[in-house]
Amino acid sequence: MRRCLFLDRDGVVNVAPPAGEYVRSWEQFRFHPEVFSWIRLFKAAGYLVIVVTNQRGVAQGLMSEADLEEIHRRMRAELEARGAALDDLFHCPHAENACGCRKPQPGLILAARRKWNIDLAESLLVGDSENDRALAAACGLPFVRVRNGQAVETVP
Repeated sequence: MRRCLFLDRDGVVNVAPPAGEYVRSWEQFRFHPEVFSWIRLFKAAGYLVIVVTNQRGVAQGLMSEADLEEIHRRMRAELEARGAALDDLFHCPHAENACGCRKPQPGLILAARRKWNIDLAESLLVGDSENDRALAAACGLPFVRVRNGQAVETVP
């Protein structure tokens, strides 16, 4: 089984938009500078690195799946160009309470576990919200909460 660093997207990989707003285009996407070294460090230690993200803006019609895929394609290309390639990315485009994959439901993590043979007890989730913390608890993952690119809480 493999170890994995799970990263939330908005607020961890990139600067989160203001509350109630969404990153709807690549032009609005701004990386947290620290994320490149975090990914490089965990990859050097043999971890998979996978982004798990809620993207309800698709369900709300604020962006299309194609718009979201373009953001993710460019995000992955930029990370790779800086030596911080992702292994995978899982997203939930659904509205609140419409599925089992919207965080804090465990669907995204469980799908990654099945695909990549991940040992959740030896993995880690980095997020910036209570939903991320609840997801980690539901999956038995240690959790690190970040704010403005800095770790502010750890939960074993």
